[in-house]
Amino acid sequence: MSTSQPLISVDYEVFGRVQGVCFRMYTEDEAKKIGVVGWVKNTSKGTVTGQVQGPEDKVNSMKSWLSKVGSPSSRIDRTNFSNEKTISKLEYSNFSIRY
Repeated sequence: MSTSQPLISVDYEVFGRVQGVCFRMYTEDEAKKIGVVGWVKNTSKGTVTGQVQGPEDKVNSMKSWLSKVGSPSSRIDRTNFSNEKTISKLEYSNFSIRY
């Protein structure tokens, strides 16, 4: 992936009705469509958390999806993004669901 854009990494946590609604599966599909890498998992407190890495525009597309779209039966109340930083290379080879 040679690109003039900087690669960025960002952590996220999605609040709302995001467990038991195929949120992780849709997140994985969307990440693969957009072309970003990272991971997603459910937390014990009812949120979904993870990390996204890729070119800035693709990460921004994923951030928008995580904030506004989600899976068809989910309800996103808010999404927190943290630890956004520029990285020299991707730390993951794909996007996966963690358990």
